[in-house]
Amino acid sequence: MIRHCVFIRFKASLADAERASILSDIAALKPLVPGYLAIDIGPNVNPEGLGKGYTNGFIIDFKDAAARGAYLAHPDHEKAAGRIVAATEGGVDGVFVYDFDVAG
Repeated sequence: MIRHCVFIRFKASLADAERASILSDIAALKPLVPGYLAIDIGPNVNPEGLGKGYTNGFIIDFKDAAARGAYLAHPDHEKAAGRIVAATEGGVDGVFVYDFDVAG
């Protein structure tokens, strides 16, 4: 299984409704991409102060690398990713993506 972690530094001026809309676009891909198993979405609530300005994030579990590849290439993902980049502090620098294999 591949765990796809995305953390976002949304612009402070971005309305909460727009943040929610952008993140719902990512969740809406689940029924469209075979092997997209689960998603968790939420704001950063870490009390340690180590969030480095990342205000929101999501984690998607994919069956395998092929499912993740189908997700990344999906035209609706490309649109959602464009919305994310346009809404972040620093464009693409306002997004941190980290994927890893989950055993089991």
